[in-house]
Amino acid sequence: MAALPYADADSSLRALAGRAEGFGRFAVGGLHGPLYCVTTLADDGPGSLRDGCRKKEPLWIVFEVSGTIHLSSYLNVSSYKTIDGRGRQIKLTGKGLRLKDCEHVIICNLKFEGGRGHDVDGIQIKPNSRHIWIDRCSLRDYDDGLIDITRQSTDITVSRCHFAQHDKTMLIGADPSHIGDRCIRVTIHHCFFDGTRQRHPRLRFGKVHLYNNYTRNWGIYAVCASVESQIFSQCNIYEAGQKKKTFEYYTEKAADKQEAKSGLIRSEGDLFLNGAQSCLLNGIGEECVFHASEYYPIWTMEAASDSLRAVLQVCTGWQSVPRPQDQVAIA
Repeated sequence: MAALPYADADSSLRALAGRAEGFGRFAVGGLHGPLYCVTTLADDGPGSLRDGCRKKEPLWIVFEVSGTIHLSSYLNVSSYKTIDGRGRQIKLTGKGLRLKDCEHVIICNLKFEGGRGHDVDGIQIKPNSRHIWIDRCSLRDYDDGLIDITRQSTDITVSRCHFAQHDKTMLIGADPSHIGDRCIRVTIHHCFFDGTRQRHPRLRFGKVHLYNNYTRNWGIYAVCASVESQIFSQCNIYEAGQKKKTFEYYTEKAADKQEAKSGLIRSEGDLFLNGAQSCLLNGIGEECVFHASEYYPIWTMEAASDSLRAVLQVCTGWQSVPRPQDQVAIA
């Protein structure tokens, strides 16, 4: 049986804080704040999710209700918040979450489905946000992206999420004019990209570590490296459908450079199935891609295998797990 990371993070409510792997590992969310209980599915007002997220103090937000919250506008999340959906089934629809100029946010065990409107993403992280962890969420069917990370937002981990029924899945770095995005660093691990069309992710400028993800039946490509980006793809499973191209390279010109460049991908221990093409960019520059060990000492990873593929199909996305008991809040 494949091993999953942070297996004991559900032992108590706040054991989740600081347990992310990778670039988002310092995210503590609302660890040092009181519980805030969501008691209504209303879009706003006392006891609503929006009301809790706008408060300035640290909060660990939990739900006393299950059901669908229809967002009429983006829901802005302020710093030092944990939105913890364990123990309930909460679906957000209409619009999505926006993490703007914030830090230390954890989003766990929610469903995002049916976001409508121009530039509507499931989770939009911009600008200047950092120390973010998105864990065990199910995301599908938004009019724009499912998760977008842009405008100098960095130190982010996305783990054990399930992505489905979507086109432009995950964009990291929005535009070649945004040269400040060279600071972006994201870890994506143990996620299941389930027949989504493209962008798993598409990256500009930054650094992304992908490991132990399962991507199948994409519609254009699996992973794309564009201007100056570096992708370290390690022990992932790429299972092609009709389209076989796993790695794509788009050439763009940074606003402060004269020469257009694509990005670079290093593939190590990846498993390519059903004719998925494993070729890199003529073998050029792979040695120039960062190694995760330059930034963090350990991460929970195993060889890409059939057993890992089976586990990722059932242990990603929203999970029917009880809400852990809360121990004495840490002062």
